[in-house]
Amino acid sequence: MRLYDLQNRFIGYSEFECLSGNTIVNLILPANAAEYKVIRTVYGLDTNLDGRIDSGATTYDYFTQVNGQRVTFLSSSVLREIKFSQFQVQGLPAVAASSVYPTSFTKGEFSLIDRSISINSTDLAPALQASPGSLVSITEINDDDSSTYDVGQLMMNYREVGVARDIRVKFSDVYDNHWAKDFIAELAALQIIEGFPDGSFRPDEQLTRAQFAAMIAQAFKKIKVRPAMAFRDVSTAFWAYNAIQQAYQMGFFKTFSNEFRPNASMSRLEVLLGFAEGLDYNVSGSPDAILAAYTDAGMIRNDVRNAIAALTERGIVVNYPDVETLNPEKVATRAEVCALLYKALVSMGEVPDIFSQYAVRQTQQAQFHQSSQIEESNSTQVERARIRRHCNQGIGNGAEGCDPGNSHPHGGSNDEGGRTPGGKR
Repeated sequence: MRLYDLQNRFIGYSEFECLSGNTIVNLILPANAAEYKVIRTVYGLDTNLDGRIDSGATTYDYFTQVNGQRVTFLSSSVLREIKFSQFQVQGLPAVAASSVYPTSFTKGEFSLIDRSISINSTDLAPALQASPGSLVSITEINDDDSSTYDVGQLMMNYREVGVARDIRVKFSDVYDNHWAKDFIAELAALQIIEGFPDGSFRPDEQLTRAQFAAMIAQAFKKIKVRPAMAFRDVSTAFWAYNAIQQAYQMGFFKTFSNEFRPNASMSRLEVLLGFAEGLDYNVSGSPDAILAAYTDAGMIRNDVRNAIAALTERGIVVNYPDVETLNPEKVATRAEVCALLYKALVSMGEVPDIFSQYAVRQTQQAQFHQSSQIEESNSTQVERARIRRHCNQGIGNGAEGCDPGNSHPHGGSNDEGGRTPGGKR
């Protein structure tokens, strides 16, 4: 968090860790912030959304000091130099004698205590290096303004300036009019996919089980529901070994005895069932009524109809090029799986939605068939549907014995590297 005054002078900097629930963050500045350039950060969990740190929850409380273009996270040993009276605020605890930092700030790769770091490293996103106000034009909204704004689209317009310079969100073979462009770019922006060294993403290539496992391991952080399996066709040296074990233990994969078949392609049905099994979704409505959204519903096996209906009900299914055709036996492409993954994350509340004309929305199908009940509210619902939110995430690359996706560890999660929705900082 970089703070500037109204004259665009840099006056303060802080970092904090996103917690497991709603996080409330207080930044306290002194009256003479432009000269003193010290910030007190106080934050913690606010699970009941009352604007206060929960009673009994850990309250993190520490100071940062700016000197030129560098910032220091102050340790308790130098707090005596701080003028505490300038940082006492009603409703917040008194300044502690010892700073309370998150554990990740005190040890490991994110250790910051007593360190002086540059606030403008060379790989910072362009948005963080631009002068305040120079990046976007201000959209004025009046109290009586009835206009609607597609927030998701506005954010996507500035995607490229919002990521670090070494993160690629555009690929040479994913054109501006590609049906899955935004899904792919948003997933790439969080560094779960990186494409290939030649700058391509190969959206129409078949997806392998190993690649799907890498995607799953990066996107979901769920409890392990079964022990690891020693697959005879996946050695510990295989590029996706850790990801395969992680995805399997979370319950996402069916296996073939003690084989995983990492380089086998996957049908769309297999991918969908992977999500249904791992996310443990159950259908609440009539499966037959829900599956009526598909012209090829008769091709869906009886033993998986409930699972596909559950995914449809949750808004996870994306069908290209015909939204009404499920094509369960078609081999899944990398682009298709990106779309399905993103919608799965949306269903969990992990990321805001991205609108797609190829996304199947069961509730909208039901509304369509109840035209007598929708006439009154149709215009309102259409208006609401125009306002979308969005965020980021991705999919692994790789082939047997190598990782052509050129991925690198980020955050220490597994081979494919990257951070997940709701991840740290």
